[in-house]
Amino acid sequence: MKKHNKMAFITLLLTVSLAVMITAPALTVEAKGQPTVNLGTTSTFAILAGTRITNTGTTVINGSVGGNVDGNVGGDVGLSPGSEFTGQTSTSVSGAIHLADTVAIKAKDDLVAAYDDAAGRTPVTRISTELGGKTLTPGTYDSADGTFQITGTLTLDAQGDPNGVYVFKTASTLITASSSNINLINSARFCRTFWQVGSSATLGTNSHFVGHILALTSIAAETGATVQGQLLARNGEVTLSSNTITNGFCETTPIPTPTTAILHVIKHVINDNGGKADASKFKLHVKLLGNDVAGSPAPGVEAPGSTYTLASGTYVVSEEVFTGYTTSYSGDSDSRGNIILAPGDNKTVIITNNDISVSQSAGNSSGVGQSLVNSTTVNGGQLPKTTTPLYKMLFVGVVLTLLGTVGLISRKRYE
Repeated sequence: MKKHNKMAFITLLLTVSLAVMITAPALTVEAKGQPTVNLGTTSTFAILAGTRITNTGTTVINGSVGGNVDGNVGGDVGLSPGSEFTGQTSTSVSGAIHLADTVAIKAKDDLVAAYDDAAGRTPVTRISTELGGKTLTPGTYDSADGTFQITGTLTLDAQGDPNGVYVFKTASTLITASSSNINLINSARFCRTFWQVGSSATLGTNSHFVGHILALTSIAAETGATVQGQLLARNGEVTLSSNTITNGFCETTPIPTPTTAILHVIKHVINDNGGKADASKFKLHVKLLGNDVAGSPAPGVEAPGSTYTLASGTYVVSEEVFTGYTTSYSGDSDSRGNIILAPGDNKTVIITNNDISVSQSAGNSSGVGQSLVNSTTVNGGQLPKTTTPLYKMLFVGVVLTLLGTVGLISRKRYE
């Protein structure tokens, strides 16, 4: 007996452990999408080049957009291994300038790592070369011919996820047309947008560009082009012409973790056999551990039904007995109205009642809980015939059986 109890306890323990292992992942809110590209020390630079930097006209380089740090962060300019910065006097730089020093060398190493990271991102969605007129959600994209161009407006829609990451990969060039634009909506951010360019990038006159350009060779910003992000050229030069480049830190934004779930309870009534009840005649319950939740019980409501905001758990949706109707459950519950809610769930239970067919003599046309009785009438107006040979044989058999029984009893008395 003790051995049996021990085995039962072990079995129960294993069952509970397995249930916890299965349930726990469902209650964990995982991060959406892919991680951001790690820029390392490169993140403090608005401009970083390999051979030289050339500027004509008045160019303004700023930092600290979207960050919570002091105003000069993100506005650095760097060059390595080259050291030639032509037009520096007409360039307004909010950060520091690093020409072939240890800071620039380290930033260049980090740029190589970031470039390789972006180039290796998978899975990749292949789209057309022309990005103008498109609306894209976070993901990794490339094109069949290995280039991207923007004519008109490209819209980036993060769908409410401020940490949504975009990676655009080209085998060769990135070219934006004059007055082209990148529009950020629904929490999309420049600091989560990366352009890995296999050779060189050109930003058209008076265009507006968003994101970090990581080019293998060179980057040219034509007259009046504005950039919210970075221009980072590994091996070649960065050419500027009366531009505004604004960079800054972009921290991970916590996404609120839902702690409650939404439950919709819909009552649907079908009256195709004379029933008269509507949804409000039925009293519905939503219970947790046998107890009604707030707002329960309540009259039934047709779609969109009644809405409950509940903590996670296993709930039972039911209705009080109502005669004259069948009951069935559908939606997200099982066939008996049991439903499991996890944080963030938005689920629905539909209770359908269908009236039962009755004859006019039953008198139940009100649909308010009267008992319903189905009656059946034998048609034909006559009893079954008993003069057939089969009935005659049956009658003779019964008579002979009775006579035999009487004879057997008489014999036993005689003996």
